[in-house]
Amino acid sequence: MIDTAIIILAAGSASRFGKIKQLLPFGHKTLIEHVIDEAIAAKADPVIVVTGAHADEVSKSINQKVQVIFNEHWKDGMASGIVAGVNKSIALYNHVNKIIIAVCDQPFISADLFKQLDAKQHETGRPIIACAYADTFGTPVLFTQKYFHALMGLQGDEGAKKILKSNPEDVATISFPRGNIDIDTMEDYKKLLDNQKHVL
Repeated sequence: MIDTAIIILAAGSASRFGKIKQLLPFGHKTLIEHVIDEAIAAKADPVIVVTGAHADEVSKSINQKVQVIFNEHWKDGMASGIVAGVNKSIALYNHVNKIIIAVCDQPFISADLFKQLDAKQHETGRPIIACAYADTFGTPVLFTQKYFHALMGLQGDEGAKKILKSNPEDVATISFPRGNIDIDTMEDYKKLLDNQKHVL
């Protein structure tokens, strides 16, 4: 995956949560540390973390060698983080032909999942490879250069799914059965921890 950047969106304020969601413990790591480690293990180059709300705390918690950028427009919505990450990737890394957009509140993201996205793109030649779960598709999602301009044109709370829905003929998917498990509320987090206890 030496031609693939992974952009991790970690700019949200998690206003419904009451705590800094990116720094919540999960296993022996925080949520943000987990997804960064998996991106590094997948040998993505570069790995870019986009911060916004709580930027100082999140940045200080990151010990891995990744590119951390501050999205000064984070209050404008999710699209601003995608735009900031894609712009940085294109500006600094000439070798990047593909970009994977990931979030830090899907605790079951893995290096293997990132590699599957890349492999599916090689296999199908499709310019968009998304994860399929719970009768929908979404992040993590891979885009080839064909869609870099569209990513940079997103606005407000528009996410990458807008591009997927507008271009279904260009989309292939891989299965991510636990992709629908994300952490939006404290109840979600408590349920996740309780489920992990039962598994262990």
